[in-house]
Amino acid sequence: MSFRKIDIDAYDEDVLLESELCEPDPRDPAQVLSDAKQKQAAVRSTLAKGDIPGALSIALDSAPYGPNVDDAKNLTLQTVVSILNSTKSSEINNVVKALSQDAQDTLMKYLYKGMGMPGWGDVSGSVLLGWHEKLTEVAGTGCIVRVMTDRRTV
Repeated sequence: MSFRKIDIDAYDEDVLLESELCEPDPRDPAQVLSDAKQKQAAVRSTLAKGDIPGALSIALDSAPYGPNVDDAKNLTLQTVVSILNSTKSSEINNVVKALSQDAQDTLMKYLYKGMGMPGWGDVSGSVLLGWHEKLTEVAGTGCIVRVMTDRRTV
């Protein structure tokens, strides 16, 4: 059983590192976190006005990716999930249609990330699945393929 705990990649010279798969976020990690906090404040004010598509567009614009920006990634995920939770199910189609293709792809990434987080599925799993269904209806399965093949993780 102890052989399963051995990291064989440590002995391989040709191992592919995450940093080799995609370019890291060019911004400084502190700047990325600051941007995420500013977006969160902008999203709150936009949601207070009732503009859900605008709030979602703000949250999905320039999403943090790559290594060393985990705090910004989590803050952005929380912001996106709060928008999704505050949206009525009858409005989801119109909100998704108002997003650009890149924003739809980024939203799909956050849906999958939210579904994969321990404990998040219990809190908002049905909401995430509902958004996934509506997003797939509007954006098609190509959205899923683009997300699965993109190396930039949010």
